[in-house]
Amino acid sequence: MSVILRKRKNSDGTTSLLLDIYNNGKRSYEFLKNSKLCKPVTALDRKNNRERLNLAKQICNKREQQIQSDEYDVSPEFRKGIDFVDFFESYLDKYNKKDKRVMNACFNKFKEFLKAESITERSSKKLSANIIIRFKEYLVENLNGSTPSTYFKKFKKVLRYGIREKIFSSEIPVLLGSRGNELKVQAIGGIKKDILSFDEIQILADTDLSNHEIKRAFFFSCYTGLRFCDIKILQWKNIQGKRLKITQQKTNVPVSVNLNNIALHLLGKIGNGDELIFTLPSHTACLKNLKNWCKKAKINKHITWHCARHSFGTGLVFHGGDVKNVSSLLGHTSLTYTGQYVRESDKLKEKAVENLPEINI
Repeated sequence: MSVILRKRKNSDGTTSLLLDIYNNGKRSYEFLKNSKLCKPVTALDRKNNRERLNLAKQICNKREQQIQSDEYDVSPEFRKGIDFVDFFESYLDKYNKKDKRVMNACFNKFKEFLKAESITERSSKKLSANIIIRFKEYLVENLNGSTPSTYFKKFKKVLRYGIREKIFSSEIPVLLGSRGNELKVQAIGGIKKDILSFDEIQILADTDLSNHEIKRAFFFSCYTGLRFCDIKILQWKNIQGKRLKITQQKTNVPVSVNLNNIALHLLGKIGNGDELIFTLPSHTACLKNLKNWCKKAKINKHITWHCARHSFGTGLVFHGGDVKNVSSLLGHTSLTYTGQYVRESDKLKEKAVENLPEINI
């Protein structure tokens, strides 16, 4: 195996630098971008050429280390010094799967953790098992429901990519282990997010909100179970008579929801096919309005937009909806998710029985 830095004269007088790589009986060439040497005229030209040539030699040495490390399954020292936060961010820049929004949220939570724990050393060499375990505990302590488990799974996806790129010390692969025998956050069953009863939804309806579009869209979510990302892009062509048909952004699962009289009333006057039904500000702005609205209505719960979806699912089960049908209406990929609404509905039924008025016997 060999990696040799070579020069190639160009017709315009410049010189291109390239790596001549011979490995496993095969030869390949890699041209070095932005490392072309100019035809020197001045002292500055010669100085720039020397600097570019020195940089090319360093790249050549690192490329040789990289090939050797891949061949012998060891990690070169220069890779272990990579800034892990930059590595994470670079990974996200190239990431284009459906769960990118969750991956970004996980990244932001990791940066928040580093700041909260006063961890200033960010190199992959210093990313120890202890830090990863502390991050796992931080997620559990600061987030609810299945979110800690979801975020930690996304974080491990980045770690596994880092393992393939050989940027970590040996303890990280050992920590992750094999599938089924790895460090993970146990998902907590049941809905931990607050839900709204229909009495509370009525209280909100009776409470003023300056942004009528947010009020209208939130209630529409309460009666259809649509996520914010789907509500924001909902178009009139998704409404077919008394039925809503849309392919969910998050799961790419098509759903068809029958619209009751309240949902139809919330739609208002029918518009053109490609026209948006709701004109909403950013997700952050909507949450801020929602928080102030609930406070004004004296509803002491942590209500987010997703709570409308949870309220819809729980309400369906509470009022006799079949689990399979509820799962279909919500576009769940597994009945396991729908089971959360069954458990929450059972709790509401127990509470309803406990709240029956007493009589003297």
